[in-house]
Amino acid sequence: MRLGHLVLLSSLLIGSTAPAVAMTRAHRGPTSPRTSKRSKSRLQSQKTIDDERATQIQSALIRAGYLSGEPSGHWDAQTQAAMEKLQAANGWQTKLVPDSRALIKLGLGPSTAPVNSIANQSQPLASNQSNPLPR
Repeated sequence: MRLGHLVLLSSLLIGSTAPAVAMTRAHRGPTSPRTSKRSKSRLQSQKTIDDERATQIQSALIRAGYLSGEPSGHWDAQTQAAMEKLQAANGWQTKLVPDSRALIKLGLGPSTAPVNSIANQSQPLASNQSNPLPR
């Protein structure tokens, strides 16, 4: 009976220490290189709006009634306020100006080809009517 208890205790002791040994990490010295390098690079965002784009946006804001006067060609406080007003009127965020949705609404978004012009350019595939598939 004592032998049975001894075997049971020793198997419990070995079984409980094996996972603990497997979970330990190898110690690295202070000069060993890191195994995972994290990049600290961030995406660079546009800092300012160039004058040509500012003129386009100002012209569109004037047409939409959010800005008055003539386009100055510079992104100024009046243009910023007009863009914020447009974005707020549409329920969009106003912290990042201009918002892509606002530019699209002003007609300054990415240009896309009309669906009809794409359909007219494609040629139908030739079908092989003379050799139908056997049934």
